[in-house]
Amino acid sequence: MNSYAWIILAFLLLDYVLGTAADVLNLKNIRDELPEEFANVWDKERYAASQQYLAATTRLGLVASTVFLAAMLVFWFAGGFDYTDRLARSLGWGSVFTGLVFYAILAILSNFLSTGFSLYSTFVIEERFGFNKTTLKTYILDRIKMLALAVVLGGPIIGGILFFLGQAGPHAWIYCWMGVTVFILLIQMVAPTWIMPLFNKFLPLENEEIKEAVLGYTRSVDFPLDNLFMMDGSKRSAKSNAFFAGFGKRRRIALFDTLIEKHTIEELVAVVAHEVGHYKKKHIIVNMGISILHLGFMFFLLSLFISRQGLFDAFFMEQASVYAGLLFFGLLYTPVETVLGIGLSMLSRKNEYEADRFAVTTTGNPRAMVDALKKLSRDNLSNLWPHPFYVFLNYSHPPVLDRIRAIERVGKD
Repeated sequence: MNSYAWIILAFLLLDYVLGTAADVLNLKNIRDELPEEFANVWDKERYAASQQYLAATTRLGLVASTVFLAAMLVFWFAGGFDYTDRLARSLGWGSVFTGLVFYAILAILSNFLSTGFSLYSTFVIEERFGFNKTTLKTYILDRIKMLALAVVLGGPIIGGILFFLGQAGPHAWIYCWMGVTVFILLIQMVAPTWIMPLFNKFLPLENEEIKEAVLGYTRSVDFPLDNLFMMDGSKRSAKSNAFFAGFGKRRRIALFDTLIEKHTIEELVAVVAHEVGHYKKKHIIVNMGISILHLGFMFFLLSLFISRQGLFDAFFMEQASVYAGLLFFGLLYTPVETVLGIGLSMLSRKNEYEADRFAVTTTGNPRAMVDALKKLSRDNLSNLWPHPFYVFLNYSHPPVLDRIRAIERVGKD
């Protein structure tokens, strides 16, 4: 093993240890007492169910992460990457198509492992706690659609990256950066109207009372909105949510049908106000800008490492190639990605507080936002006492209790 191998192995193990420690601490942080702020919405049975749900999902996650790490190490040290490379090369195709075959084989192996855990999560755990509404037919169709999207969208963009890295010389990383950036922006524009409807129905909101209340609010904050939809989230889960997507005339706010069913009009307006807050505070643009800069930094580093023979030796490869170098660099880049992910999560939690404050100040109704969060946490069996270290590593949103207390402070100002 050379230095590249030791570095990659060390960070794979460190990532596993940190994730496992966070999970264990999170489980140990479970408390018997229900926070007094939730006493008017939760009951003891629901609170107990949330703890059982946390334990079940955490145990599954620990088993899955252990299996994936073990499979990765066995595959690596048994020479699996080189064997896969020789299998892909045996077809006699060009470097780009050989690379796509190489990735396809690895994706199939990875999906073979992940599908079992996904099935257990959906049809055992989610079913046990009353969340699952997905039929086996829907599940299979979803997987087929995701595979089709990976081929139709992922194939050309990965092929383009491999082409430029192999043919465009020292400035290839710039062309890749520009191309992937354009691709991401296009996907953001077309996803609400072309991709999301492949999985869910988006129907114009027909409840006139809700529609007028929401549109009246958006007009009051100068947020013109024609695309207000109800999404059939109940097709797959009993959990509730809402989201904002798209740009310009293609932007839309979608409310899950489960959300509409369980919340008052004032609470729905508060939820929409929170999503509008992300737009008004420019969180979406800032996050997109950070992602694009990160992408450029990653491609620049890739250009420095992709041809290093030591990287191929670390994975026992007989022949160097652009496509294998791209994959191995991704593993070497893991610690940078982890640190960046933690930083982005911290920024995201800050943005959630800002969006909450925007919703409260523009609606003038902090109680509606608080009640909406309480109901969402109850209906989704959220963990009310997450451990701070787990939050630090994994949470893109602040713990719900922290959000409620922050909103209540705003309401008193």
